Amino acid sequence: MPGFEELDGAVTLGEQMQGDGGPIVLINVFTVAPADEAALLAAWARDADFMKAQPGYISTQLHKGIEGSSTFINYAVWQDVESFRNAFMNPEFQQRIQDYPQSAVAKPHLFRKLAVANHCVA
Repeated sequence: MPGFEELDGAVTLGEQMQGDGGPIVLINVFTVAPADEAALLAAWARDADFMKAQPGYISTQLHKGIEGSSTFINYAVWQDVESFRNAFMNPEFQQRIQDYPQSAVAKPHLFRKLAVANHCVA
């Protein structure tokens, strides 16, 4: 089972999951021992298959750091907080977390797009 750490010291993922509205983006930063990368990718792919079948799921993309990095970022778009919460708290998903290598550390956090004039839209 992976370790979990909060990405933000001011608010936990559990507190964020009490919110509502959407769409939202899950950013999950994973670190893992280089020898465990294949196991992390296999576990992540199984989780992605599960999440893909859940109501409110929109898309996901996994990124890997370059030049020998063993840091990964999962970027997943959800219709709303409730859909993500239901999928994340699903007992089947919670059991799947056990499949991640012991060296893995996950730092999940929820975000919303922002509009910044002349740069991006919400």
